Amino acid sequence: MSALVDAVVVSYRSAETLRGCVEPLAAMPDVAVTVVDNASPDDSVATIAGLDVQLIESPRNGGFSYGCNLGAAEGAAPYLLFLNPDARIDAAALQHLLDVLRAHPEAGLVGPRLLEPGDELAFSRRRFPSNGSTFAQAVFLHRVWPQADWTDELVRDPAAYEHAGESEWVSGACMLVRREAFEAIGGFDERFFLYCEDTDLCRRMWDAGHSVRFEPSAVVRHVGGASSEVGATQAILARSRVLYARKHDGAFGARVHAMGVALGEATHAATAMSRPASRRGHMAAARAALSVR
Repeated sequence: MSALVDAVVVSYRSAETLRGCVEPLAAMPDVAVTVVDNASPDDSVATIAGLDVQLIESPRNGGFSYGCNLGAAEGAAPYLLFLNPDARIDAAALQHLLDVLRAHPEAGLVGPRLLEPGDELAFSRRRFPSNGSTFAQAVFLHRVWPQADWTDELVRDPAAYEHAGESEWVSGACMLVRREAFEAIGGFDERFFLYCEDTDLCRRMWDAGHSVRFEPSAVVRHVGGASSEVGATQAILARSRVLYARKHDGAFGARVHAMGVALGEATHAATAMSRPASRRGHMAAARAALSVR
């Protein structure tokens, strides 16, 4: 019998968390699980031995978008679940997400409520990045006015996570996507190696006439488990933000955005004098933002 949901988990240095993510999925009826290992240097693949999953061992680490597209192409189920290897979803949460897409045929994707360790709410509802929010964050205005729409992309009002509804974009840590809509817009943009690929996907969903939704009754737990050292991915994030701006706001908007990102990295580096690795990461990120062409 064909699957209802194709679950795609992209793994890179995920030996500590991968099995805990995949094992519950593999036991769910109507769910076909594909694990894409992005040339991990650890023993991530060995941890899922014996599970009923399809394993794709990529010859290179092409990035998160690349891995997601690779996994999505292996199935034909009407729904695609993209789940980070350090996240956990149960059958009830998946059913809630499915119910949303069935009840809202105009919706292209839906994200759940995400909880961090200790049941702390993760701010997974987001606003699209803008030059205004980028400069506001650079000078820490998001800390002065944490719930203001113009200071930050994160929706920080806990009350917003108590109600279902539309969201500009939701975290890619877990999202259920309608395959038809996903394929119509060309899947993830593989120019985003890491970060902003979820922002871009949701933006293109809206542009194509599909809504993006948030469903609080679907609870997914983020257990943590870093796949990179402190400061190692900050430059990738900075580059992705500028690439996103260039794609959606044009060359001039991207230049302004790059200056805002670089300023933010510089101010954050100034506050990280006692943390050399973090400081180096911020300075590398500032250079990366200004180098995007």
